[in-house]
Amino acid sequence: MKRLLTLVFTVLLSANLLALEDKKIVLLAGRPSHGPGDHEFNAGCMLLQKCLENMPGVQVEVHKMGWPKDISTLDSADAILIYADGGNGHPAIQEDRMKLIDRLAEKGVGIGCAHYGVEVPKGDPGEAMHRWIGGYYEHQFSVNPMWSPDFLSFPQHPVTRGVKPFKVKDEWYFNMRWRSDMDGITPILTASPADDVRDGPYVWPKGPYPHIKEDKGRKETMMWVRERPDGGRGFGFTGGHHHVNWGNDDFRKVVLNALLWIAKVEVPPQGVVSFISEEDLSKNLDPKGKRK
Repeated sequence: MKRLLTLVFTVLLSANLLALEDKKIVLLAGRPSHGPGDHEFNAGCMLLQKCLENMPGVQVEVHKMGWPKDISTLDSADAILIYADGGNGHPAIQEDRMKLIDRLAEKGVGIGCAHYGVEVPKGDPGEAMHRWIGGYYEHQFSVNPMWSPDFLSFPQHPVTRGVKPFKVKDEWYFNMRWRSDMDGITPILTASPADDVRDGPYVWPKGPYPHIKEDKGRKETMMWVRERPDGGRGFGFTGGHHHVNWGNDDFRKVVLNALLWIAKVEVPPQGVVSFISEEDLSKNLDPKGKRK
């Protein structure tokens, strides 16, 4: 009888300790890129970490250069954000990393990608993004203009809790290459680009593209979330070119909420409340010299 009680106590204690374990969010900050104040991946990730440091039950790690030196840290991750340059240099498609992320996703690990991190080549990398987050930026199908979308209304979703209408100028990509079935995808940030935005020029290639001009008046999606059949979650966020935009409370909040959501942490009723000062925005910038 004593052994049975000891066994029951041990099981209950283990269950309680497991429930108390922090959720681990890993932020992968890409290599230095672009001019001062743009593509500040490390500084941006450090800000996100700061904003979540007092969130109960959450632990946040930041790893520079796009990938952890010790990849074993990913084994205990509940969510991973890739905020880095994409295309052929995307950190997740190097070597055999797609297989690794597939294995993590199959365990239910959340995957998020921000700004250039939503772009990969079509083919196997594009199909991987379809699995992980539901869509991706495809070269010469999607576009990357500098513009100021009016985000006026939001769906009822944990990621939009506490987010108020906002408008900031950024390189907001749109016209993603979605999964054909749109399975599990919910648009979060949507707006209708003005005709002059569709008509270009875009950042690169300059365009314009006929298929983009033909869709005048259509709402576009600049952020989305996906609930995967494996039980995991993902999101894509196409802003994040200009570092200064992290100073906008709602721009920042919708990403912080998304990080909690993909880690399966309950998003507070008012979303993640955080404060960023001008001094905070000037910290951890990559050594790129002065803006011209």
